Amino acid sequence: MSDLVAVARIAKPRGLKGEVIADILTDFPERFDGLKAVIAVMPDESRHELTLENHWFQSGRMVLKFAGINSIEDGETLRNAEICVPESDAVELDEGEYFDWQLVGCRVVTVSGDEIGKVRELMRTGSTEILVVDGEKEYLIPFANAICTEVDIENGVILIDPPEGLLEF
Repeated sequence: MSDLVAVARIAKPRGLKGEVIADILTDFPERFDGLKAVIAVMPDESRHELTLENHWFQSGRMVLKFAGINSIEDGETLRNAEICVPESDAVELDEGEYFDWQLVGCRVVTVSGDEIGKVRELMRTGSTEILVVDGEKEYLIPFANAICTEVDIENGVILIDPPEGLLEF
């Protein structure tokens, strides 16, 4: 899926007309305005091109209506699919901002050269995001400029200057 960017994940069907409820996976939900062609990546990695007919927000999630998905049974076939756009259509980020998928898989290394592990995911807590790093054990590292001193996406490395005790528990 490296050529695609996930913007939503289908949670479940909604209603009798084929609408589905989706969790938003983008920091830019306004990107759905004017969005028509999307790619559904199914749990088995198969891909299906879909046309977005309508969307609206409901209780912190998004309701999506696709062309040709016209019943609750049709909607059920999309459960757990990731709704994606081509990477070339991704929103332009400011310097120092990164997509979650760019951080996943990066090696995490301390400023003294110790390799800690690889980023498994970026956890959103409502304040500072947390890098979940798999190494000798699972590390939770705040994704803050004071700790993550350098992010080199091109080479897949995040340099950290951990405060005392952060890597011990």
